Amino acid sequence: IGPARAASIVQYRAQHGPFRSVEDLGRVPGLGPAALARVREHLALP
Repeated sequence: IGPARAASIVQYRAQHGPFRSVEDLGRVPGLGPAALARVREHLALP
């Protein structure tokens, strides 16, 4: 994930609250199904 996509994730989280599942990241503008599939194995949520 590059800086622009990371900024989108942070902005979305600030506006909508914490992510409860990895699937929630699919709602972030600019983070479509293909990008999410590429990074899914590297993600973990508390």
